[in-house]
Amino acid sequence: MTPVENIDVARALELLDGGAVLLDVREDDEWRAGHSPLATHIPLSSVPDAVDDLAHERRIVCVCRSGGRSARAAQFLTEQGFDVVNLEGGMTAWQSYGAEMVADDGEPTVA
Repeated sequence: MTPVENIDVARALELLDGGAVLLDVREDDEWRAGHSPLATHIPLSSVPDAVDDLAHERRIVCVCRSGGRSARAAQFLTEQGFDVVNLEGGMTAWQSYGAEMVADDGEPTVA
């Protein structure tokens, strides 16, 4: 098993500025509560079915609430040949860092 690199929010933002994809693997209710406007949402359970929809030529930054589910998604995608890193601390770290968030209704939060 190839180890997946864990990165912090500052590094994630650098990668996103360079063209990486932010893949949010949280559940629908978590997504609605608050997410990055830069993110693509595919719940963890749907990631295997969405492999063909992801760009192999772009690095992927996986994120969830705290980093556990996204680490599993990152490991799976690495095994499928993608260039993937995991956002350590997830959206909790993203929010604490002060990175931009939006919500479907009201003030964005990490559910």
